[in-house]
Amino acid sequence: MFLSSLVRAVGCLLVGVVCIAPSRAQDAAKEKPAKQETIDLAEGKLVLRAPAGWVRKQPSVRIIDHEFAVPKAEGDDTDGRVTVMGAGGGVKANVDRWKSQFTKLTKQKEDKKEIAGIEVHLIDLAGTYNDRRGPLAPAEEREGYRMLGAIIVGKDLGSYFVKFYGPEKTVAANEKAFVAMVDGLEKK
Repeated sequence: MFLSSLVRAVGCLLVGVVCIAPSRAQDAAKEKPAKQETIDLAEGKLVLRAPAGWVRKQPSVRIIDHEFAVPKAEGDDTDGRVTVMGAGGGVKANVDRWKSQFTKLTKQKEDKKEIAGIEVHLIDLAGTYNDRRGPLAPAEEREGYRMLGAIIVGKDLGSYFVKFYGPEKTVAANEKAFVAMVDGLEKK
């Protein structure tokens, strides 16, 4: 009798461990923060950190240094896209180029601030966007799109352009993360 009771107790204990262990492992996985991706600019003299959850992609064209997919918000059809590149042409010319990528602007806001001793120009645009994913790709007109952009003007380090665009809900859901990434600019 004692032996059968002991076997039943051990059996119940094993069933409990088997049932509980996976849920504890799942809880631990949920608590583990996803890795942030480092974005080196100016040969590592400037650093940004992409938010956890953004997926690093192979840049679609050679002039783009870094590219990320931003998971789409519920109800949106496509992911957002973040590109980072060094380029010339000045702030105004590039802001004008970004504006010209919209056939109809419903929102446009520009701001300027200093981060880590570096001048950063910020834009926020919304409307109908001509989405062109490469120099030979045809543009697709996309209504209800939004773009957040940052132009980092490193006097002796060159200028860098960070552009995040996609469906308005996806961009809105990731706006704080984008701003935190830009505000976290470090000069090494």
